[in-house]
Amino acid sequence: MDKLTVALLSGGRSAEREVSLKSGEQVYQALEKEKYHIRRYDPRDDLARLIAEAEEIDVALIILHGRYGEDGTIQGLLELLDIPYHGSGVLGSAIGINKIQSKRLYEYAGLPVSPYLILDRSDPDAPNKVRDALGFPVVVKPEHEGSSIGLSIVDDAGHFQAALDLAGQYDRLVLVEKYIAGTEITGAVLGNLNPEPLPLVEIIPGDQYGFFDYEAKYKPGATEEICPARLSEELTEKAQDYAVRAHQALRCRGYSRTDMIVSDNEAYVLETNTIPGMTATSLYPQAAAAAGISFSELLDRLIELALEKD
Repeated sequence: MDKLTVALLSGGRSAEREVSLKSGEQVYQALEKEKYHIRRYDPRDDLARLIAEAEEIDVALIILHGRYGEDGTIQGLLELLDIPYHGSGVLGSAIGINKIQSKRLYEYAGLPVSPYLILDRSDPDAPNKVRDALGFPVVVKPEHEGSSIGLSIVDDAGHFQAALDLAGQYDRLVLVEKYIAGTEITGAVLGNLNPEPLPLVEIIPGDQYGFFDYEAKYKPGATEEICPARLSEELTEKAQDYAVRAHQALRCRGYSRTDMIVSDNEAYVLETNTIPGMTATSLYPQAAAAAGISFSELLDRLIELALEKD
């Protein structure tokens, strides 16, 4: 059988560039070279070459995170170039990276979410609005961005403005959610028309971390991850169902990973990653491994899903 020519895209221009480069390197190492010709592209520097070589490419793996990679922009370019690619399309990608629109679609789909407010970063009355509508503590997030970039947990009105300013460095609109104490889990989903849930992963940041922030996500040993998550069978099935429904509500394709907080026998949906981290020890590959799917097999499956006609 002829080898497929795979365009492996990593790097890019977002705040998550370094994570993307590390993921891209591990994906490159895991791809079976007897099956694929692999061409590597960094969209920050190599878009002209990608466009020039488009007719020679069979499929693209998008190992990009954040803006200009996870937001539908690179997906739109690949559509114009007629290159199949794994993961969500333009619409699902654009919705998935937007925390505010995602939250609204979760609600429409009947998924439980934390109470929230949407604020303008320049609103002089923002602390009072949060105090009156939600109370403290709250979680403050920019409208876009991933890997907890720009995110803060705020315990009182006196510290709110600093968190609003931080999130406001990334977006004009800021999402403020009522803080829910509980166990953080993530639900991976795999498939196109009939997506299936993978085993849940339980996330336990080290004692020095107030939440699963950027360092807790990527510093080796900073976080304990348990798969399958230590939940009852009933709650496991509920959370897996929520992950699939979130995937479908946001029009995701191929794969996704939805983060949730479990509290009082309920799983509250936080956000969905349309391009989850893809190092061999990232959360999504861990869930796949628990389902008996090796990292190399997972990449094969994602390529198959990219080439599958819906």
